[in-house]
Amino acid sequence: MKKYIEGETKAERKVRKTAEKGCRPLDKSITPVPRQSLHGSPLVYFSTTQFVCCLKYGTKYSADYVNNLYNMVSRNLTVEHQFVCFTEDASGIDERIRVEPIPIMSGVTGWWYKPLFFNPKLALQGTLLFLDLDMIIFKNIDYLFTYEPTKFCIIRDFNRHVIKNYNKFNSSVFRLTTGMHSQVYNNFITNPRSAMTRYHGDQDLIRASVNDGEYAYWPEEWIQSYKWEMRGKPAFDKGPRGNRDFGVNGDPIILNETSVAVFHGDPNPHNCKDQWVIDNWS
Repeated sequence: MKKYIEGETKAERKVRKTAEKGCRPLDKSITPVPRQSLHGSPLVYFSTTQFVCCLKYGTKYSADYVNNLYNMVSRNLTVEHQFVCFTEDASGIDERIRVEPIPIMSGVTGWWYKPLFFNPKLALQGTLLFLDLDMIIFKNIDYLFTYEPTKFCIIRDFNRHVIKNYNKFNSSVFRLTTGMHSQVYNNFITNPRSAMTRYHGDQDLIRASVNDGEYAYWPEEWIQSYKWEMRGKPAFDKGPRGNRDFGVNGDPIILNETSVAVFHGDPNPHNCKDQWVIDNWS
């Protein structure tokens, strides 16, 4: 049965029907068509083909993490973009943030939803810069869109600080064009349980699926581990794992080229009492 909306043009109807099938072209020549977002308010598809994306699943990170990331990106990125959060729960997320649903899959949690960003039929068609929630962006990051523009870019894992030429991925920050390395998505979605058993995390699956020469590492000075590279790996306090802070708070060493501090493991930004973190995580 055909569905028509009063006043809708043929071009607008084409965009809406494509959207309902899960694959939206972002054609600048077509008037965007509103739909209901997870917020419950109309959402307009912008004509930009550059996106900053994040993932929030479950309760590990509050909506404050999404909102703070949005604020930090807004302050430090001049490239035209749309900020998009993929989540199953939009409660508390700033209304200015575009929210896209994630397909709930049995047994799949947290970082294991990241392979979905390699889906060639993802709702976003264009250049995707993915950012984890647990980071601080404190300087301009335009170069994350302009560096090696034809390649998939990702962090060399932070074990690099003790192992020279370490050749594993850290997926806290990566950039790709929609459809690039779709084998990552296919290798996961074919049998998620097998992938989650075989690999420690999503970044190991991504590394195993992408051939040498088909990616570029971000320059290491740009994106740094807060606890290992910027704070020198201090000891933790006696708090429970997942809620620990450093035993002694202090100031990070910040290289001139660094714009992003990644908080993998403990401490999370909201638990860290370093004054620099308090001043910049907002």
